[in-house]
Amino acid sequence: MSTSATSANPLTRMLEPAEWAAAGIPLLRNPRDVVSGLHSRHRPRPDTAIVAVLDPDERLRASASFTRRTAPADGWMFRNSLLAQLRRVIPHDLRRRTPVRTAVLLYCREGDARWTEEDGAWMWGLRDACTLHGLRCGAYITLTRDGWQVLGEGRGGRRPSADSQPESLESFGAAETVQPRTGGAASDVLRRAAAR
Repeated sequence: MSTSATSANPLTRMLEPAEWAAAGIPLLRNPRDVVSGLHSRHRPRPDTAIVAVLDPDERLRASASFTRRTAPADGWMFRNSLLAQLRRVIPHDLRRRTPVRTAVLLYCREGDARWTEEDGAWMWGLRDACTLHGLRCGAYITLTRDGWQVLGEGRGGRRPSADSQPESLESFGAAETVQPRTGGAASDVLRRAAAR
């Protein structure tokens, strides 16, 4: 099969759970804190994706949330959406020999915590977006009415869930809350440099 035929097939742009587990994705030290912090900041509803960038000490450096468009699950489209959000909130790390920061993705959806083809497309998109932005690919987490689940690791919990009220940000070190990048001349320069 030719490369163009492979890249045109949406089913090839997804990762199976075994492929994800074999990819050496770094484990989160405290996934509940990461999930609860993102849940409190972004208050996701079903079909909301939150991409977050963590520093080596697992502190949040930037995050963005957006709603998934009603289109077939396609890793390429997900990759482009994630990359656009990453470019909006944090400069790339492409000049580094090895990535220092890690991107994680939390996706709030209907259904249970079992893996779906849509999850596989998000995993493919996250891995590719991280490569193109110079980040380590981190955990993929689903948030449903049953709770949260770090796919490929088997770790999860009941709270927060898609239906639960967010906890107060003070319990997650609100003093360290990252101010969003709002644009300006520096962002335009970074955007042009990243496009080269």
